[in-house]
Amino acid sequence: MAEVQRRKERLDRGIKVRAESIYAVSSWEEAAYLLAPRIILVLGLLLAPLLVQSPYWKRVVTVVCVYGLLGLSFDFLAHFVGLVSLGGALATGVGGYASALANKALGLPVFLSIPLASLAGGVVCTVLLLPCLPLRGVYFAIVTLMYPLVLSRLVEAFNILGGTDGIPGVQGFGGPWAESYIIISALLLCLFGLRRLVNEDLGLILRGVKDNDQAVKASGISVTRYKAIAVFIASTLGCLAGAYLAHLYMWAGLSLFALDFSILPIAATVIGGGGTLVGAVVGSMILIPLSELLREFGTLRIAFYALVLMGFIVVRSEGLMVWAQRKYHQFERWVQI
Repeated sequence: MAEVQRRKERLDRGIKVRAESIYAVSSWEEAAYLLAPRIILVLGLLLAPLLVQSPYWKRVVTVVCVYGLLGLSFDFLAHFVGLVSLGGALATGVGGYASALANKALGLPVFLSIPLASLAGGVVCTVLLLPCLPLRGVYFAIVTLMYPLVLSRLVEAFNILGGTDGIPGVQGFGGPWAESYIIISALLLCLFGLRRLVNEDLGLILRGVKDNDQAVKASGISVTRYKAIAVFIASTLGCLAGAYLAHLYMWAGLSLFALDFSILPIAATVIGGGGTLVGAVVGSMILIPLSELLREFGTLRIAFYALVLMGFIVVRSEGLMVWAQRKYHQFERWVQI
């Protein structure tokens, strides 16, 4: 009887066809292989509020999702359009104040004020950034960093929108479960929606704008128009995060323009892996709980936080998700020859 000969074969062999996003699936095993990472992420986020018993850490889970949205916004603009924005705080501030005004002044319920404020805030941020769209690189980044600083000082100096006291009495969500699952659902919808968007025709044009905007312009396509569309999409995500925060804390104030909303999403994206979108979410799931765990060290927590951040960047400069994806696709199995 002849001896059966076997050899090792990568699990993804025969599944990927032509491109990373085009697959040829012929069995449930191959479908499970492709879906497993996505299912783990979705189930992890959906089960987190159920597994966490402490109200404090339930709130941390919601804040993780807020920074996940801001990280998605930054990653989308930076790695798919070529616009490095440091203006995450601009979107959170505009979205938070817009939702508070919609709720307090117009009397809209929370489930209407948040989407309305997100869209209206996206339009406002896009109009404000429209003169800056010809800029690229560090120049665009510096200008976007100035916007939240200027707006917060204007609110304080002219005592508008409640001044330093802010706008109190904003309607809450009515319970911890609504708080958690509204933002988790929004994060998952935005994540998978952006993943689909960047692989569509619009995403191809935006990547073309990033790689060679002169060639895109020579093709008769308006570069400014598509940059404005990208800024609107990214700003809407940031305004959604700010609107949610206003109803989470039942208050909208100057803290919505804090630089944390500009800096931490960038750090989360660097740790998770730029250009993957999901890396921004994974990075937020690491950074935000870590920041809370280090609070007991007082001011020293900044030093520990910086050391951990530098360690991730030095050891895994490509980002955790890029490394994890490469390792995942290197799994092998024994097959009969």
